[in-house]
Amino acid sequence: MNISEILKRVDHTLLSQTATFDQIQNLCDDAIKYGTASVCIPASFVKRAKKYTNGNVPICTVIGFPNGYSTTEAKVFEAQDAIKNGADEIDMVMNLGYVKEKLFSQQLIEIEKIKEVCGKKILKVIVETCLLTKDEKIKMCEIVTASGADFIKTSTGFSKSGATFEDVELFSKHIGKNVKIKAAGGISTLEDAEKFISLGAERLGTSKIVAIAKNLSLA
Repeated sequence: MNISEILKRVDHTLLSQTATFDQIQNLCDDAIKYGTASVCIPASFVKRAKKYTNGNVPICTVIGFPNGYSTTEAKVFEAQDAIKNGADEIDMVMNLGYVKEKLFSQQLIEIEKIKEVCGKKILKVIVETCLLTKDEKIKMCEIVTASGADFIKTSTGFSKSGATFEDVELFSKHIGKNVKIKAAGGISTLEDAEKFISLGAERLGTSKIVAIAKNLSLA
């Protein structure tokens, strides 16, 4: 697969706690230059990034991040605020406690409420696969499908591990036709990126693929 085709699926990401706007600007510059699907950045930078990029790259941000145990009301406000500030896409972290307690209807309602706020803007639901059993992962495929969300996303990148080939393959078998897959966390080679795409990932959350493209252009 051509690297430009991979880059079209990349959410070029910087979610470090110590990120500065200079770094966000550099991230945006690279995303525009290399044609990534979006930039994924902290919510506090969305307004400035939207103005800086002038519509040349979609702005994605995260809510309930990284642990997911904010109240539904807090997540709804975060989504509203992010969209007001110019976010084009929202990556939300689900409430893992709801899943462990089998409070699946509450988790469904939470996602539905956030999707209602998002409207036609893309909503991705982060399920943090490294903390779930296989049965829980399958159940989350069902819930995300029923919720109307656009994507199921493997990981925050802030827990024990990130995306695995096995999880993306599992998602592909159990999501509905209206749901796409985002693999995130630990994707650091073109070979891994290609494999995730071949298994069904429509988006990749990573900063490493743009770095590889830069190195190739300098070679």
